[in-house]
Parts: sequence; C-alpha cells; structure tokens
Amino acid sequence: MTFTSSEVVEYPLAEVWRWFTSPGAMTRLTPPFMGMRVVREADNVRDGVAVLRPALPSPAPDLAVLPKWVAKHDPGAYVEHRRFLDRATSAPYRQLTGWVHDHRFEEAEGHTRVIDRVSARVPDAVLEPMFTFRTNRLRADLAALGRSRLFGDDRRVTVAMTGSSGLIGTQLRAWLTTAGHRVIRLVRSLPHGPDERRWDPDDPAPELLDDVDVLVHLAGSSIAGRFTDAHKRKLRESRVEPTRRLAELVRDRAGQTAMVSSSAIGYYGADRGEEVLTEDSEPGEGYVAEVVVQWEDACQPARDVARVVNVRTGIVLSASGGVLGVLQPLFRLGLGGRIGDGHQWFSWVALDDLVDIYVRAILDERVAGPVNGVAPRTVRNSDFTRVMGEVLHRPTPLPVPEFAPTVLLGREGTQQLATADQRVLPTALEGLGHTFRFPHLAPALAHELGRERRA
Repeated sequence: MTFTSSEVVEYPLAEVWRWFTSPGAMTRLTPPFMGMRVVREADNVRDGVAVLRPALPSPAPDLAVLPKWVAKHDPGAYVEHRRFLDRATSAPYRQLTGWVHDHRFEEAEGHTRVIDRVSARVPDAVLEPMFTFRTNRLRADLAALGRSRLFGDDRRVTVAMTGSSGLIGTQLRAWLTTAGHRVIRLVRSLPHGPDERRWDPDDPAPELLDDVDVLVHLAGSSIAGRFTDAHKRKLRESRVEPTRRLAELVRDRAGQTAMVSSSAIGYYGADRGEEVLTEDSEPGEGYVAEVVVQWEDACQPARDVARVVNVRTGIVLSASGGVLGVLQPLFRLGLGGRIGDGHQWFSWVALDDLVDIYVRAILDERVAGPVNGVAPRTVRNSDFTRVMGEVLHRPTPLPVPEFAPTVLLGREGTQQLATADQRVLPTALEGLGHTFRFPHLAPALAHELGRERRA
C-alpha cells in the first residue's frame, strides 16, 4: 500500500529544507499519540540512522525491553533541497511493515510543497492523523520561528538546560535546535560530546555556564504522588537548593547569562475559588505553595545581576505524559468523568504553547519575573471533561467522587492536585501581545490525541 500526503506550506523551499534537516526535526514531527519515542535522530538525512522505541505515556512503565525501530536513510535517493528517503531496517518492523518513507520538496510560487509517500503495510486510517499532525506542527513551528525573530533579533544563542529529557525539555530542546540555536544538556551522568556537561545539583562546577547565554532550569522531581513526608521532602530538596546553587553560578557570570527557571501555578495555593489570579496575585497557602515560593526565592542570587524568568506552569496537555497521559486511556474506554461537581477551575496549557512561552522567555529580553504559563481561556473541570469526551467521541456520564483520587494521592495530594481550584490568566504574556497556538481547549486536545484536521 502507498499513502501520499501533499501539502503546500507558506514558506520558501530553502527555509523548509533547512528546518527538516536540522537536529530536532524528527522529534518535533513524531506524533505523541503514535506510541513511539525518538531515541536518536539521524545526524544527517543523506545516509544517517535514526532510532525510535515503543513508548507509553508517562508515568506508565518504560518499554525499553521492546525492539527498537531503526530507520536508515538511503544515500542513493538523496537530492539536496529536493528529496531524502528512509526505510525501516530492524526486526520485526521491517518484516511486518516494509516501511519506506520518501520525503520530497518542490517550489510552489515562493512557497513549498511537502510531499510524503509512505509504502508500507499500514492502513491509511493510521497514517492520515500522523501526517495531519506533522503538517500542522511544521506550519506552526515555522510561524513561531518567524515570531521569535521579531523579539529575538534573529540572534543565535547558546542555551544550557537541565531536565532536557523530560516532557517539556525534550520538545523545547528540539524546537531550539531546529531554529538554529545551540543547546548544551546539563546531565548528571557522564557527558558525551561537546553539547553535554556534567551537572552535580549539590556542587555544580564553577565553569558549568561558561559561554552560555541563557540557563533553562527544568529539573525537579514529579509533584504527582501521595503526599507522604518522604515525597514532600523530595519535592523541596529537588528544587530549592539545586536552584539556588545554579542561581549563584549565574550571579558569578555578572550579567552574561540570563536564567529561565520552571515554577508552578501551585504558587497560588490549591483553592482560590473565583478569584482571578495574575502574576501580581499573592501566594496561596499549603505545602505546594510554600515550596514554590521558596523555589522562586532561590533564584535571588541571579536576580541581583541578571534577567530571571520564573515560568509558573499550569496543567500541561500532552499525550506523551502528565495529566493527559493518565486520563486519555480512561476516556477512550468511556470511563472519564468530572471530579465531584466539576465546578473547580482547570488552568491548562498545550505543550506546544508552553514551549513557545519558554522560547519567548529565552529570547525576549523584555520578559522578566514571574510569567503564568497557562492558556488564556481557562475552563472548569466539567468543561474539560465534556470537551475531552467530544474530541474522543466518548460518553462522560459518570462523575468521579471526590474521595476516589485519595486512593492514589492521599487526602493532601488530592487537595493539592486532583481537586485544585485555580483560575490563572497569562497576564504578562498578553501584555506583550503573545500569540498562542491553542487558546481554546478542543483544538489543543485534538492536536495531541490525533483528532485534528489539516490547517
């Protein structure tokens, strides 16, 4: 069987080709709903080799024991600015699918026609959402790249990043490298190559940030879990002191390095009811709010000499993990439902929009201080449940009793996470005229879950 996708994107051929052949493109083009994760991208599309592996949404068990998908590029099919081709070469995928993917590019009156031809024993019903996702994300990424040039003055920056293999870091790193920026991964294991440096959270090396324009600090243990004393201690210890030590390194750079640090809307407390929360709102009460306040305060050494941004992240929507990764199997089975009366506010953000927010924080020197990383149109839990059901074409008739999440999270964890009521708005971003890819919930869910249409 042969499947063909042919779409014109509104950008010159040279720019589209450069994007496709840059590091990170394969990661950006792999749909989160396909159940595959990029392990290694090809170092070139002429004769390089890419590796993927089966993956379930985090926090599901790792599937590393399953066979990897190895894709080899064919040098005989390569034509600069026109064509490259890859085929599955590993068992059992080569035998089961016979996968051959022919990528072609043609000029189209100043724009570019992107043609994908896949010869494989795979139904069109599986391939159509995959290539719809790829086309829509390509267009949106190129548009976001154009916007970033307006506030970033088309600079090429060097970014050092902790947490670069996490849900946000993986996509942010890929976006930056497709845009031509350099990303140095700060890793706790033995570094490999010039784009990795070893980071000891307890005692970072004085030269860790040499020649770095912006430090992006994403690392920290997951907040999800039962709020035992051990879990709460880990939340604090993985954030506050490691952040302070990095901020001291930024301080020692005397203004040569900016700092963009992750934070959370947990700053506002778990129950603020109808109060509209902006970056100027007072912090709330509870353990999470207390930790987030200390987390942001730990940036103070850097704040004394450099630009510092704290991205207060809302509920991130990604089929690769987080809340959506947990909920989507239940909704697909028709078991999804609102929590309690569903009246609580649900402050969400699409993963691609959060990536764009971090890009803006990195490049736009007007951005400083706290920034709410949420969509401009927050919804109630009951609205989220209804829209999720509509996108997946599944009923959502059964409410989840408020006591049910306590089985997994305990009473305090349920209050802080499952039934949190926070109406947060991205006031700082709106003041800058920031463009959101997904200001509305339904298109964001459709994009992540493979239910969207071509733009």
